[in-house]
Parts: sequence; C-alpha cells; structure tokens
Amino acid sequence: MLSVSGFRILLDCPLDLSSLAIFSPVPIALEAHESLDTDSVVRKKQKIEKTLDANDLVCAEPWYKTVKSLHLWDASFIDVILISSPMGILGLPFLTRTKDFSAKIYVTEAAARIGQLMMEDLVSMHMELRQFYGPEDSSFLQWMRWEGLKVLPSELKKIALGTDCEELGAWMPLYSAVDVKDCMRKVQTLKYAEEACYNGTLVIKAFSSGLEIGTCNWAINGPKRNIAYISSSIFVSTHAMDFNFLGLQGNDLIIFSDFSTLDTTENMENDNTYCDPVTSSNASDDLYNLEEIAASLLKDDESMEEMEKLAFICTCAFDSVRAGGSVLVPIDRLGIVLCLLEQMSLLLESSSLKVPIYIISSVAEELLAFTNIIPEWLCKQRQEKLFSGEPLFAHVKLIKERKIHVFPAVHSVELLTNWQEPCVVFCPHWSLRLGPVVHLLRYWCSDPNSLLILESGNDANLALLPFKPMAMKVLQCSFLSGISLQKVQPLLKALQPKLLLESTEIDIATDLASQFHWKTLKQETVTRLDGELFMDQGKHRLLSGFRQAESKQHRPLLHWGSPDLKRLLTELSKMGITATLKKVMDSAESKNAAGIIDIDDPEKALIDVRETGTVIITADENLASHIFKAIDIVLDGI
Repeated sequence: MLSVSGFRILLDCPLDLSSLAIFSPVPIALEAHESLDTDSVVRKKQKIEKTLDANDLVCAEPWYKTVKSLHLWDASFIDVILISSPMGILGLPFLTRTKDFSAKIYVTEAAARIGQLMMEDLVSMHMELRQFYGPEDSSFLQWMRWEGLKVLPSELKKIALGTDCEELGAWMPLYSAVDVKDCMRKVQTLKYAEEACYNGTLVIKAFSSGLEIGTCNWAINGPKRNIAYISSSIFVSTHAMDFNFLGLQGNDLIIFSDFSTLDTTENMENDNTYCDPVTSSNASDDLYNLEEIAASLLKDDESMEEMEKLAFICTCAFDSVRAGGSVLVPIDRLGIVLCLLEQMSLLLESSSLKVPIYIISSVAEELLAFTNIIPEWLCKQRQEKLFSGEPLFAHVKLIKERKIHVFPAVHSVELLTNWQEPCVVFCPHWSLRLGPVVHLLRYWCSDPNSLLILESGNDANLALLPFKPMAMKVLQCSFLSGISLQKVQPLLKALQPKLLLESTEIDIATDLASQFHWKTLKQETVTRLDGELFMDQGKHRLLSGFRQAESKQHRPLLHWGSPDLKRLLTELSKMGITATLKKVMDSAESKNAAGIIDIDDPEKALIDVRETGTVIITADENLASHIFKAIDIVLDGI
C-alpha cells in the first residue's frame, strides 16, 4: 500500500495459488479420505514428523490464500488500485464485493480481459471440484479448527499459517462468477501510455513491462513528486510488447518490486563483478550515454536463451511421444504456452509422427481467439505479421488444419470422440489440484514413457504427492520472470531517479532519540520508536507523532527466541489456565526445548513451540489473547 498526496494506492491484489498444494485433489481424496475422528488424529499425530504421504493432505473443498491480512483491511480506506498483470487481479473480487469498497481500479485492456478469463476458469474448475465435497454446511472447515491444525504435518502447517504464523486469516472461500462480473464492471481499462487523472490530482500511466501480454509498470505523477512502480519486467519479449523503460525516466522515486528469481542465486554465487545499483560507481560511468545503455539493455540474449529452452522442451516432448508416451503441460504463462504450441507443432510436422495436440480449458477457445486480435499489445515481430497477412500466432492456422484441438472440459463428448494417444495436452491447473490436469495425471502417472512439464519455483515433491508412486517422467523448467540482477545497475542509470527506496539516511527527532532502549537481536542491536515518518525535499525525518506514549510500557511488536516451557506453564497457571506439557523435543542447537503444550481449561487450545516459531491454536479469541500475554512475558521483545 502506497500513500501519495494523501491518497492510498494498492499495488496489485494476487492470490497465492501455490498454497493449494496442501489440499488433496478429488480422485485421490475419494480414495484416501480420513475423517478427523479420534483414531485418525492419533494416527496423524504419530507420523507428524515422518515423510509426507497423500493421506496427510487436507481432504476438503479448497479455500484460497489471499494477500496477508486482507480480511482485516477497511476497503473504504483504499482510493486507487493499480493492477500490473493478469495474475495481480486474481484476488480483486475479494475486495470489490465488500460493502464499503469504492476505490478506482486501473488495469490495461489486455490484462483485464486475460485476468477475467483466468478468474472465470478458476471458478469453473473449483465448481467442478466442489461437486465432490457437497454443500458448504458439511465439515469442510474442520482443517481450520484447532483439532485439524494440531495434526497437520509441519510442512503443511507452515503453508497454512505462514512462516510468522499469522496467515490463517488470509484463507477465504473462492468468489463466485457473479463476483467476477461485478469486479470487472468496476475496472477502468487503459492503453499503454494513456493518461488517467484521479481526483484532479494524480496522473497515472501504464507502460509495457514485457513480461506477458498486457502486463505493465506504473508512473504516478502527483503535485509534490513523481513515482515509478516497476514490477516483474523483461526487456526483450518473444511475444509481448518490450519493456518500455524510457517511459519511466526522470521520476523522483522508483519502487522496485521484483528481481528475476531465475538469476538471483546464479549472480550472487557466480558473478563476482556485480555491484550495488545505488552506491557503486567507477571511472567509466561518465562514458555511458542513454543510447549505449539502452542498447545494452535491449540485447536479445535473454530472449534467445528462452527460445533455446523452449526448443529443448519440445525435443523432450518429441522423444516421449516417439516412445509411445503422452505429454502433459500444465503451464499457466500464456506467452510461454503460445510459443510452445508453435515450436512443438513445427517439430511434430517435420517428423512422420501424427500426434494430436489438445488444449483443454473452459476459456481456451475465447482466450486463443483474443490473442489474435490484439496486435498493439504484442512485440514488433508479431505486429509485422499482421501487415504481411499472417496470423499473429501460429495456433490460428493449426486449429483450422485440425492439428490443434480445443475443448472446454476433459469429459466433453467431442473430446472423448476425438481422443487419440499418444498426444500432447495443454491444460490447467499448474498447482496439480484443480482442473483437467488432475484426471490426466492420474491416468498417465504410471506410464514411464509419458512426460509431465512443470514450471520451476513450486515444491514439485509436494505437488506430486497425491500421484505417487510416479513412473512418469517430470521435466521442471525455469522461465525468465523478471529483470536479471546484472541489468539493474544500467537500468537505474537510464532512469536517473532522484531516490531509490534503499540505502537512505533518516533524521530522528531529539525527543525520540532520547527514548532509545537498545536490545541485542542475534548480532544486531535494535530499538523501537513510535513516531511519524516524513519525506521532504529528498530528506527523511522521523518526528514525534500525535499519539505520544500513554504509558511507559508498550507491548512488544517483535519477539525473538523460544519460550522457556516451564516458565510458560507457570505464567499460564497464574492466569487460571490449565495446561499440560505433552511432548518435548530436545534440540542440540537450542538452549530451550521445543514441545507441545495442551490446554483443556477454560477452553481447548494448543501451543506448538518450535525453534522457528510458536503457534497458538484455539477457537477462543479471549483465550488466545491470554496465551499471547503469557508468551509475551517469557520472551524477549521490543
């Protein structure tokens, strides 16, 4: 959330669909279902720290993980929402359906349409899955109660609760198709570089980011300062319009939100020449001019590497179908899918193999048709095809020639009539928990000649857990998803911002400085201050706020260490809480033991103490508050 000239601006509202991995997909769920009776709880408790298996997954209608603390936000306080990509819109209906929502939503025309189709497909896949779990008044919420969370293995519990154990409230039941339509009615779409004026004060413009069709970065011009927000971007794209970084020049402030996960580790470990983009300089800096920098940034080395990677994937797919196996591709990156369709079709066409390609999705037909009527959102190479009379993408011709077949569902009569193996299938969903992929993966998982193509970044072991033992081959691929670290420094030289949000000094008012109470946290000394942050003429100042300390004692906002279990039991007893230490796990690396404290009175509760964090599980808010106070007493904090 960003505050500009008194207006609150929300930057994107995505869903964490990787968290669906804790749920069991339908076919497996029907076979492996275990009710949370006493015997089941005991069985799961005994194997809580053993290797995960399919029975450990949550067998219930999935809920969806939203932005952290979204359920606590007052939607009426949000003035503007800027959506940078189709993925960034997936959580928006949770906000727009609230009663007091009145924010202005800006998104590019292409991202809005693609995002709407993605939401409609998600709702369709969820409704199909929901048929197997029955009405909402069933016990599908059991896993979110303390009995269910108590028996979750630690790996699944971490996903459900988050690393800081504060994300249980982020889970929500999925919105409806009506919610999606209502959300899209509240959206204002923009073309690239088109100005939108908000409240006569802010001028907002979207510039292409190159990541996907319709994705963008934002320029926000206000009366006091101009701000650029840079999301995941790719300088030279094989399908989308290239990253227009020149449109973001000369801003006072740049908010840089993402680096390419593909290159981060590689650069940190192998590239000894990398310098900090803000503080580093050398004698040759003055020799750089804008044209030279732009030329270095727009080299197509990365896009060529991407095409080589796609060619390798197609070769692996060809080897599988030649051996009699089929290929399953549940990748959601639209541009990657379109390019794969082109290359895979060419490879199969050049061989003597007659292998059909199926695309199965409730929105596939509409989405593919849309991509062929939006030349203004595509790269120059694609636009040139329009003037030469060619389709923007090869799938148009291939569908007409019946080399690619599009169907709305895996159980459609037309698909069953047309079905032929071996084949190549593109279908959702990459989480392997929803959609046609569940049925097809279950069907092919025991075939050693078949191939599953996944995008790297998610936990493949957890995703594939319901389908084990897996004889099917699995190919994990990483695709370029942002700006590589070696290009950050020349990019900042080209943009020439007055301020980048890092390495900034701050002036602290003397009355606040007198309140310093230093504490040691690991190898750092830290203190807590309560004030208001101001920025004026490029300088940051922390001043005493209107809410001066009403008392000398503040409840700590940050704790560290592990609570002493015996001291914790003593503090709970003082509060009239009956607690028993059920399990102790000694750690050679920790001074304090980890363990589980069971509370029976005044209500049921559980305290799971580990080296990485302490989790309070109870349905009673008042009891949870008292437990937190007890932990607060025994832990160090500021």
